[in-house]
Amino acid sequence: DSLIREAAGDAGAGVVLTHDELHALPASGDVAPFKRDEVAYIQYSSGSTSAPKGVLITQKAIIANAHGIMNHGLDISENDRAFSWLPFYHDMGLVGFCLTPMLCQMTVDYLATPAFARRPALWLKLMSDNQSTIAYAPSFGYDLAARRVNGGASELDLSHWRAAGIGGDMVRADMLSEFAERMKAAGFDEKAFVPSYGMAESTLAISFDTLGKGIVVDNVDRAKMKLSQKAVPVSGREILLKPERVRSFVACGKPMPGHQLEVRGNDGKVLGEREVGHVMIKGPSLMAGYYHNEEATRAVIGEDGFLDTGDMGYLLDGQIVLTGRAKDLILHNGRNIWPQDIEWSAEQLDELRSGDVAAFGVEDENGEEQVTVLVQCRLRDSEKREALRRDVARVVHQSAGVECNVVLVPPRSLPFTSSGKLSRAGAKKDYLAGIICEIASDSQTPQMMAAAS
Repeated sequence: DSLIREAAGDAGAGVVLTHDELHALPASGDVAPFKRDEVAYIQYSSGSTSAPKGVLITQKAIIANAHGIMNHGLDISENDRAFSWLPFYHDMGLVGFCLTPMLCQMTVDYLATPAFARRPALWLKLMSDNQSTIAYAPSFGYDLAARRVNGGASELDLSHWRAAGIGGDMVRADMLSEFAERMKAAGFDEKAFVPSYGMAESTLAISFDTLGKGIVVDNVDRAKMKLSQKAVPVSGREILLKPERVRSFVACGKPMPGHQLEVRGNDGKVLGEREVGHVMIKGPSLMAGYYHNEEATRAVIGEDGFLDTGDMGYLLDGQIVLTGRAKDLILHNGRNIWPQDIEWSAEQLDELRSGDVAAFGVEDENGEEQVTVLVQCRLRDSEKREALRRDVARVVHQSAGVECNVVLVPPRSLPFTSSGKLSRAGAKKDYLAGIICEIASDSQTPQMMAAAS
């Protein structure tokens, strides 16, 4: 006891009690009811575009968000059984698969996040065994699981999975289509996909697409979006004949009841359908502010109560379609370039995987942003590395119409947030600081490459 008290005292603990001393204390009265506006917990944002901030979530915000998830987004019933490998320090894991299930008394089976990372296919195996009906993951989670199952889908039974939610990052239609195709033998119905939109500043959920509908892909003219900031739809013929001119997005549904969503221009005016602008939200799920950061709070919450999410997007029949993060946008020769366009096109190359590419703008001596593309390279042969560099430059030019500086870096160089999102801001910072270094064709030995991978 003395050793513990001494250590606790050094740590600044005001009170130190043993179990016996604690049980000897007189019983207290009834637990005081919580107040609606009191802070329940501090949720740190993912920090994908800036330093993480402490988001103050109140009791009423939790109840409002959970109510929307239960009754609107997922229509949870007594017959549902959820499954989650999402970490509890992330809002999707904490609110979506811990607090909400407790409030509606829904059974949840958990798989530790590190266990999923080691064996992604175990997620689907356990869902099959437990006949799970609800599960969520970012797009990359579906991609990892599908690639690891290989030919064993016929041994699984995913026919009970009625709500396969996607959130936490941009929804990738290509990854989801591949997952649905591979899991068809397991009885998975692609109409179970539920694209969603959310963020820590709104407790978790903002919008859900309609249950039982699957994903709705909106194909728009890439060049017109860059020049006019309008999502102009293209015909099926154009998609087939000129796919490089098409950009595809997934609709993420309408806001939950009691919540509002608007898309505004740089002047603050509300935009019409298919006009790309800043996504603004308002409702009972919003945070009380950022912990000990009134300046940052005022920067995102206006006098009208709307919060600037930092996301860009447009409305399609009342549904929100996200196009990317405002801070990630690259301004090159007067054009807006989305880094996702560059990254996703490069990752289609056989030598690369999802998460291997980070694109951002770097100012030159004239103050103009030049496109820089960091590529995690596993190739050891110098000629193959140079071929990869040329291939990346080629597909980037085809998809985005720009010349770029392709920088090959060792595997595991790119930083990711605690929720698994690529941190482009972190990648840019580390690159400019010399923390992420280019692979030199004549100085990086095979042994060094093997150690990095």
